[in-house]
This record gives sequence, C-alpha cells and structure tokens, in this order.
Amino acid sequence: MMASSYNANHEDGHITVSGPGGGTLRSKKPENTAFKQQRLPAWQPILTAGTVLPAFFIIGLIFIPIGIGLYVTSNNIKEFEVDYTGVDMSSPCFNCSQNYSWNSTRPCTCSIPFYLEQPYESSVFMYYGLSNFYQNHRRYVKSRDDSQLNGDMESLLKPSKECEPYATHDNKPIAPCGAIANSMFNDTLELFYNDPNGTKIQIPLTNTGIAWWTDKHVKFRNPGVNNPNLTAVFQGTTKPVNWRRPVYELDTAADNNGFINEDFIVWMRTAALPTFRKLYRIINKTSNMVPTLPRGNYTLEVVYNYPVRSFEGRKRMILSTISWMGGKNPFLGIAYITVGSVCFFLGVVLLIIHHKCGNRNNSADISN
Repeated sequence: MMASSYNANHEDGHITVSGPGGGTLRSKKPENTAFKQQRLPAWQPILTAGTVLPAFFIIGLIFIPIGIGLYVTSNNIKEFEVDYTGVDMSSPCFNCSQNYSWNSTRPCTCSIPFYLEQPYESSVFMYYGLSNFYQNHRRYVKSRDDSQLNGDMESLLKPSKECEPYATHDNKPIAPCGAIANSMFNDTLELFYNDPNGTKIQIPLTNTGIAWWTDKHVKFRNPGVNNPNLTAVFQGTTKPVNWRRPVYELDTAADNNGFINEDFIVWMRTAALPTFRKLYRIINKTSNMVPTLPRGNYTLEVVYNYPVRSFEGRKRMILSTISWMGGKNPFLGIAYITVGSVCFFLGVVLLIIHHKCGNRNNSADISN
C-alpha cells in the first residue's frame, strides 16, 4: 500500500508520495499559482443597448465616408482595354489565333486600331491580361526550383524533381526549369500614336521597374555573379521547350538579362485567380505641359507568339493610370459602403426595437 506524506509544499501544488522502497514521486497536480489554477483577473463585456447601438452607428458613420472616398478615387482612375485574342473572324488577329501554335517557326503579326476618348495625363501602366489560365493549380505552382532561380550552380545543372517533366530536355538541364517558366508569356506589344497629320509615332515603353524590388534583388539572381558572360555561365543547359531563345538572350542590358529579367520575374509571381493581369511596360510622363497619351487614334502592334486557343483563353492589353490606392478596384469601396450601411441599418432597427420593448419592460416593472 502507498502512503502519502504532507508538507508545506502542498500549498504550492507540490505533493510527494512515498512508496515502500522509500522513493518519492512528484504529483501531476498543477502548481498553486494564479496562472495554472486559472485565477487571473478576467473581463467579460456585457452587451447592452447603451454599448451596442453606439458601436453600430459609429462603424456606419466611419465606414460609409471611407467607402465613398475609395469608390470615387477608383472611378477617377482611367483605364482602357483592348482584346486581341482574335476569336471573331472580323478581328485583325483572327488568322494568327487560328494558325499559330507553340511549334510554329515564324511569328505572326497583327495590328489593332483603337481610339482614346480622353487624354492620360500622368504616367501610364501597360498590362497584359489572360483569362481561363489557372496559374493557381497546385502542381503548376510547385513546378519551379527556387535554388536554381537564386543562382545556385548545383541546382542549375541538377534541377529539382519538382520541375518534372520540364527539368531536362535532350539530356540537358533546362534553365529555368519548371512549368511556370516554360509557359512564360512572350507576346511582343508595341504602341503607336497616329498623329492627325498622318505620321505614326511610336510610344516609348520602359521595361524596367515593373518587378517587385525583393524579387529583383533577393529571390532572383544569375549564377556566377562574378562572371558577366552569361553565355558561358549557362553553358551545358538548354532553354525551356516552349521558348524561342535561351534565358541569357532575354535582353541586351546586363542588369535585365538572365534570371533577373523583369518580364520573367513578373511572370514567375503566379496569380491567384484564372483571370489576371500582369504589368508589362510603363509609359513615363515626360512633360507637365503635354499629356502622356493624348486623345486620338492609336495602333497596337502585336507579335502573336502566345497561343491561347488550346485552353479557350483570352488575351488583352490594358492601359491604366494609378492613384494613392493603386490600380482601379471598385470592390474595396463597395465593401466599405456595404458594411457601413448594414451596420447603420441594424443600429436603426435595434434602436426602434429597444425604444418599443424597453418602454414596455419599464411599464411592467413600475406596475409590479
């Protein structure tokens, strides 16, 4: 039979149990502290009409003006969209969409005229958009080698198994490997302004400054940092299957070539939804006296390299300005207005209920 002995430590939850062999066992009882015995002071709100009703009205009065401000700001952002998929027979890109495939050796070109009804005063951001393209598919998202993209030489020559079946081709490692890189958007878009006097003026497009700073300077690096000759660095590797040229020929500028090419970096940041847009170029404002894009006729010149017919997708070009809240997005303003309106409405309803039922309860208490 086991015998227990008591001492002063009992108050702190320390109980020793002595057995026949003279040994002592420590009890599993928690220590006698405020935390372990759940004696800490607690606060529980008591919901009354005097606290709930003001909260509903305050939320409504704060959220509704914020929502109106966000919605008006979003509507002030100018945006123009051109669909150049070429599905309709009347589209200038119809022949390209029907005949072009990944195996085509000659690029297809088409021109889409459009008219801007209002001038764009500030810097303009040019996006390309895709629809019905599921970049959020689990296997697609995992099909990359971040060590290779970060410039690791071992991963360059021995890509991760996550890149299969786009890890090797013709017994050579693919750089960059994976399905994301293999499906990189490669249409070439050029914008021209048709001057009223008949001349065609090309709009200068900036292809740098379009990627996140952390992606450009932290996540993506070229292998052999001390070797500026990327052709020698990537020797022994091969380009992705669907690419027309190797990764070290993406740009003539050394600070925008290879794995640190910003078009490539932008594409590698996968989208969460099947319909998305990605930043393609920036049209910088050059003069305060002249609009960045004046009102008038324009032509979009497209080198049609990216087929979307196989997955019933669509392609578009978007011109947009931005504000302090970013690009055009009315959803946030509508959400604030909706939440504020619902809270204000509930506050009015509960106030009426409290006014009616509260008077009844007070009358009943007085009669009793």
